[in-house]
This record gives sequence, C-alpha cells and structure tokens, in this order.
Amino acid sequence: MTERTESAERLARPLIRLAKLVGVATSYVGMSHDYHEIEDDVLVSVLAALGIAAESDEAIAASTRRILDERHGRLISPTVLHIAGRQDTALINTPILSVPKASLTLENGDEYGQLEVGAGDGSQAYMINGKFIATASVVLPANLPLGYHTLHVTVGDRTQDATLISAPEKIDMLNGMNDGHLWGWMAQLYSIRSSESWGVGDYEDLKTMLVEAKAKTGADFILINPLHAAEPVSPLTPSPYLPVSRRFVNFTYIRPESVEEYGRLDATVAAQVQELHAQVEPLNGDSQLVDRDAMWRAKMGALWLIFKAGRTPERQAAFDAYKQAQGGELESYATWCLCYDKWGAPTGQADNWEKRFTKDSPEIKALREQYPDTLDFYRWLEWIAVEQLEAAQDAARKAGMRIGVMSDMAVGVHPLGSDVWWNPERFAKGATVGAPPDMFNQQGQDWSQPPLSPINLENTGYRTYRDMVHGMFRQAGAVRIDHILGLFRLWWIPNGKSAIDGTYVHYDYNIMLGILALEARRAGGVVVGEDLGVVPDYVSDALSAHGILGCAVEWFEQFDGTFRAPADWRPYALASVNTHDLPPVAGYLEYEHVKLREQLGLLTGPKEDFEKSAQAEHRAMMDMLVANGYLDESLLADEQANEWKIIEALYRALQDSPCKLLAASITDAVGEKRAQNQPGTNNEYPNWRIPLADGNGNVVPLDVLFDNAKLQQLTAIMHG
Repeated sequence: MTERTESAERLARPLIRLAKLVGVATSYVGMSHDYHEIEDDVLVSVLAALGIAAESDEAIAASTRRILDERHGRLISPTVLHIAGRQDTALINTPILSVPKASLTLENGDEYGQLEVGAGDGSQAYMINGKFIATASVVLPANLPLGYHTLHVTVGDRTQDATLISAPEKIDMLNGMNDGHLWGWMAQLYSIRSSESWGVGDYEDLKTMLVEAKAKTGADFILINPLHAAEPVSPLTPSPYLPVSRRFVNFTYIRPESVEEYGRLDATVAAQVQELHAQVEPLNGDSQLVDRDAMWRAKMGALWLIFKAGRTPERQAAFDAYKQAQGGELESYATWCLCYDKWGAPTGQADNWEKRFTKDSPEIKALREQYPDTLDFYRWLEWIAVEQLEAAQDAARKAGMRIGVMSDMAVGVHPLGSDVWWNPERFAKGATVGAPPDMFNQQGQDWSQPPLSPINLENTGYRTYRDMVHGMFRQAGAVRIDHILGLFRLWWIPNGKSAIDGTYVHYDYNIMLGILALEARRAGGVVVGEDLGVVPDYVSDALSAHGILGCAVEWFEQFDGTFRAPADWRPYALASVNTHDLPPVAGYLEYEHVKLREQLGLLTGPKEDFEKSAQAEHRAMMDMLVANGYLDESLLADEQANEWKIIEALYRALQDSPCKLLAASITDAVGEKRAQNQPGTNNEYPNWRIPLADGNGNVVPLDVLFDNAKLQQLTAIMHG
C-alpha cells in the first residue's frame, strides 16, 4: 500500500472519530515505512479496555456524547501543567455570564492566593442540559515555585480542584556533560557475584561495584537492570522487566549480613544464618545458570531469623517512620506478599484468591489479622532493601561518582502483581502492552503487561507515575526509562489477539516529561530514554527540549545498509556498542544472534535470508571501522584471531561521538559471548539467568572483576 494517510471517508466514520477523540490511533507507519490501517474489531476492543463502549453505532454515539459532555462539563481539567518561569494559562469551563474564581494552594500547604481569570480561547460554546458552556482562562504566573500544587476553581456554587504540576523547562546537564562527556559501565547486577554473595549479585555487591568502578576505572556511573519489586516466595520471575510493582524495590537483593541487626544476633542465631549462606555459597561458582530460587529459599530463612531477633528502640522508630511515610502503598505490596505466601501464587483462574478477593474483602482483613508478624516481615524486607540500595548510591557519591547508580525503569508490571490487584482502576482491562512487527522481531512482541490507563492518570494528577519516579530518584543519580516511547504512545494488544493486531494509544507526554524534569531537578539527576526502534520526529524533539538523553547504539546506527560514523551521532544520548537484548560483541561477531533465532524458531523467513542480512551488516560495520581509522583492515583476514582488537575498535569509535554519556558493557570487557536476553522468548532460552563469565566459560567474580586485564584495556579506551 502506498497511501500514507487515511481517506476523508474513513476519517468521517463515527468509530474513527471516537477513537481519535480519546487518543487511540486508527493507523500507523511501521519501522519499514509500511502504512497500516487498524481494523474495526481491534479499535472496538482497545476502546473497551479504556472503559468506552463502541460495539454498535448506538454505543459509539452515546460514548462520544458522554465524553464530550464530561470534558465540557468539568470546571477544569484534573491535571494542569505549568512550566516554571513562563506565564501560562489554563482553560476553565463556565456557563455563559458566570464569573469564575481561582486560587492556589502550594505543595507545602501555603496559600498562594487568588489567581487572575481572563477571557477564554474563543471556542464555540457547548450545550449541556440546555445551558451553553463557554471558556475562561486562569493565569498561571511565571514565578510559581516548582512542585505539585492544588488549583481551586469556583463557578457559582461549584468548586473543583486540579493538580497543578509546576515543572522546570528542562533537566540541567551535570558538570562534565556540557563541554564533554561522562562514562560508566552497564551491568546485570544479579549476574555478578562476589565470594560473599548468596548465589546472586546483591545490593552489597552493587556497593562494591560502584566504589571499585570509580577507584579502579574512574567511571561515573553503573547502569543496572531494573530493581523493581518481585514475588515474595519461589519461583521468582527471572525477567527484571516483568515486576509485580514498580513502586517498590526487589528485596531478594538484600545481603543478610549487611542488615544492621545481624551484628547483634546471638551466636546461635548467627550460626544458623551462616549455615544457610554456606548452603548456597557454591552457586557463586556456577557459570551456567543463576539460580534465584535456591538463593531465595536460603536467604529468606536467614532474613526471617534476623527479623525475629528484634530491633533497638531507635531502629524500631526508624522502621515505624518508614511505614508511616509509605502508607497505603506499602500495605498494598506487603498484603499481596502475605496472600501469595499463605495462599500460593496468583494464577488468573476464577477460583484463585487474586480473582476472588479485593483489598477490601473480609477474607483479606482476616488474613492480615491472623498473620501480623508475617505481614510486618514483608514491610520490614522492603525497608531493609531500600536502606541497602540507598547505601550503595550514597557510597558511590562518597567515592566521587558524579552519577552513581543509573536505575532502569521497566515499561510496566506483571498482570497478576500487587499494583494491578490492589489498584485495578489504574490499569486498562482487556489489553496488554507490546510492540508491532519490526526487522528484529518479525512477529511483533507481547510483553503481557497491562497498560496504565491514560484516563486514570489524568483524573488522579498522575500520582502513580509521580510516586514511582520520585522513589527511583531517591536511590539513584540517573534513571533510564525502558521504551520511553511509551510516555508518548504504547502499542496495546487486545486480549486474544496476536501482537500484530494491536494499535497505539497516546498519552499526555508533556505532563509525564514535566514530572521527569521536576523529579530530576530535585534530585540533581539525569534521565535517559531508551528511544530505539520507530521513533517519530516529535518524540526526539520533545526529549531534547526537556534535556532527556536518548540512546545511540553502535549496532543500530545504520542507514540504507551503511553505518553512521560516531562523529555524526546526536549529542544528547547515552552511547553504547550494544544492549542487553543483543549478545555481547564477542558473540555478535560470531553470529550468536543468528544461531539463537534459528534454534528458537523466531524467524518468519528462511534462515539463509537472515544469515545473509547479518553477514552484510557485519561487513558494513567492519567497513565503517576501517574507513574511520578505528581498525586496521589487515586484521580482517583472520577475524577470529583478532576478535579482541575488533572489540577495542568498536569502543574506540565511541570516543568520537559527541554523546553526553558513554557506556561500556561489563560482558564485553571480560569476553562473555552469551546473550542475557532473547526477545520473543520466555523459558525457551534462560533469559536473565546468565552468570558473568569470560569467553572460555569461566566465572568472573566481583572480587577480581576490576583487575581483569581486558577490562583495564577497555577502561583505557574509555578514558580516551
């Protein structure tokens, strides 16, 4: 199909108009510039997931009228964005001849006072119940302080409040980024174990990594996998990108011996903890598989012993203060963990507790009352996990890192997790998030996660998103947002459909980027958005305008079969050679990605075609390296023998990029060849369970990681 826009006849259809009214895309252009129009049944299903009926002409007409009546009938939008330093206006809906009033309460509770109200935007009056509704505008002064304020609007005997988000125009660059760049490492925390680990890398290992990375390599950050909350008991979901909650952190990464109370255990209990550690200590030497379940069965027993030993009055007061500050959000996660612990894993079946009970069910109240200690244990685990993660970030800053931890924010949450169970109104019902087909995943992707409802976000002042971002910046100097395109539009797949049969749903990206800018400003932090794949120009422009860095990946920086020289890359990006969804360079150069996709049945065409494409890509990359002086062409006569020199050339190329942040992969630095993740698979490949090993399959422990000869050679290159 050569057409690139919808016809006038299609645009006039009531279903199409209703979809566009609420931000549901009715067509899109794919990665290969292929144009697609969305089928009616997909649109009807996606609208239903938003709570909008569209199954008949009558339903479409009624839904359209209801939405327009609601928008014109409210005095003001529930969420209003203001850019600090500018004078803005926000529209007020008011009956003709009425005189609206507006005032503001600041985030700290202070009264800002009355605001000026003036003329509206001149739009045509709208009739509701026989009354004409026009618009006025409230003036938002340029000197409003940053923060989440409450805007009060009164018309006659009606008063409505709105959340007023006063955000900075953009995120400031850190020292060293304006006139140059900072660099750091990329690592999968779980895969890097020390001699003191419990079989899986933990928060104490993270602290060690940060301090040693600064002392021995001069790095200013470590980008790690998402650390969002997971299940309370085995089996644990391997993927860090499918958490049960993004509001809290993963307590399975706790180091028991680093809990303050461990040092006060009596000898008998301490010996029990040490015996549990001894049971899983041999896992640290396993180069084939990270065994989270064995680790957690032992570690959970140790943590229960430490919890039951009690706390000093001062520590108990700190724990109580944490519980008070977290409020209902902590109760949601702790209660879900308790239910999981006592009743088993949620299954999605009608007779399972996750489907039978809500947070308000009497059975849930009874369970909480029956097991108060276990409930408090799960609150305590989260408190300790936050303490240890914050301690790692604090140690990084004290060591001299200008960023420290760069946390990774997953796109969404597990459909049976605590966030969805406790607050189902925050999520769309009957759809999951994924990606349309592209050259890397020809069948599309379904990530199984329910999307946040844009309607609920607007109606609640984006509270869910605000709290999540705020929490992440308490424990990190930077946040990387996986699939940042999701702040603009997400690919929704109706239940029962394949990943191909979805459509995009749009979000208010200005508000969400404003929240990121506000939280980053308050934390003195950086935001990186993973903006790979099909990214419309307006997305790139918006990210740059807000001071949010994108991503430049050397293997993806290609156009029409040739690779762009790094000197031509955009400056506002985090530059790397590869990503966690590709094999390390040593594996990629040996076509590990081709072998894997063929073995796992992920190709939609002949293997030979994909093989030829990969070989052409490989040659094009070598041509770029040779043409720009990064690689001696004679080395290509025996690539296998000169593999490490090719890896060095790929990293030397990064040094010529103008990107503000550069990242080197720990796996590349030690010669690992295995991919951490193969998109489009679950247990067909051991995703997120590959321990850090060298090219010969030998474990590389954290104790000697930063003394590794190849890692030090890569460090010298990263220093330019």
